[in-house]
Amino acid sequence: MTAEADVQTQTETQTETRMDLDIPWNIVVWDDPVNLMSYVVYVLQKIFGYNTSLATKLMLEVHNQGKSLVATEEREQAELHLHQLHSYGLQATLRRAE
Repeated sequence: MTAEADVQTQTETQTETRMDLDIPWNIVVWDDPVNLMSYVVYVLQKIFGYNTSLATKLMLEVHNQGKSLVATEEREQAELHLHQLHSYGLQATLRRAE
């Protein structure tokens, strides 16, 4: 492989990696039998800064539908929020936004 081809391959890889990070990611919170509804509202307000009305709406989606899409963000921020949700004991996952 020539040096020029190596640089081109490296540039393409870096570009693909940056594009993967820029793709929006959905944070989904799942229902569980452990956490109180008021606690879920508190956590959503604490992590995302949501007002009581929005946090309650999302909590009710989790409770009634089994899950709720609580945020769509770039991957790095989404991973941070996912970690925070887990540290508060909530079940949550990341999914690529479509």
